[in-house]
Amino acid sequence: MAIPVVDLADFSGDAKQKASFVNALGKAYEEVGFVAVKNHGITDAAIEELYSNTKEFFSLPLDVKKKYEIPGLAGQRGYTSFGKEHAKGSKAADLKEFFQFGQTVVDGDPIAAEYPANVTVTEVINFTPTFFKAYRSFEDSGSRLLKAISLYLGLDENYFDQYVHNGNSILRAIHYPPITSEPRSAIRAEQHEDINLITLLIGASADGLEILSKQNEWVPVTSLPEQIVVNVGDMLQRLTNNKLKSTTHRVVNPPREKWGTSRFSIPFFLHPKSSMSLACLPGCIDQGHPKQYPDATAGEYLDERLREIGLKK
Repeated sequence: MAIPVVDLADFSGDAKQKASFVNALGKAYEEVGFVAVKNHGITDAAIEELYSNTKEFFSLPLDVKKKYEIPGLAGQRGYTSFGKEHAKGSKAADLKEFFQFGQTVVDGDPIAAEYPANVTVTEVINFTPTFFKAYRSFEDSGSRLLKAISLYLGLDENYFDQYVHNGNSILRAIHYPPITSEPRSAIRAEQHEDINLITLLIGASADGLEILSKQNEWVPVTSLPEQIVVNVGDMLQRLTNNKLKSTTHRVVNPPREKWGTSRFSIPFFLHPKSSMSLACLPGCIDQGHPKQYPDATAGEYLDERLREIGLKK
């Protein structure tokens, strides 16, 4: 399936280009929930460095990686070992291990007290600085996309700024290890929707991502090397009263001849501050679209979902 492609450079173009970009992005999120974005602002060098450091970290011995698994953080910082997370509604653990890097507050904002410190990896010298730099690039690209979404929804262009500045976003490096015996399922990561506002995904190291179409069919998602895939998360779906779609997706096992290979994936989950209200926007509620969700803050909703996927007890 060729998912819709948009050019983020158009958002900085003349009024006609900008309006065209806003409309194309919004329509794609209403109809599909996923887009491929080119000229996204994350350099090839930054992407290469991210994957290089990620592969180096996951190649460390398990006892070394486990030093970075911090009890009580619900996987929100540092390492989470294989088989700890499962999709909402599924009892089968996803076949992955991952490392999460979060917000670093540098401007004295008191919200810093809400966030645990990032976990510094000492065995891979460039791991932490590489993730810090990449995190900022993802924040910048994501913020520009949210400005376009704001305009599509009839809001002020800067509507999301106050909520995502020093927000609770997560950069997650995922490793799906080689398959060494007959798997119980054809799925590496069960079908799910993301929790956050939007997810930015730089090209995974192997195929496997599939989305559930409106015809209820699983369709492989591919993007070109110079593109990133950006999808709507549940928080944005909830905020827009289902106007923008949080699309169900999954990761499937490779063909048998590729079982011996690892798959690496690095999504950026763009979260707002925990205090942001996810109450359905008035402009998304009318007679034909009654309010679908009770009011909740982003923090309350995240807490609920972390329990549902097994990271929080």
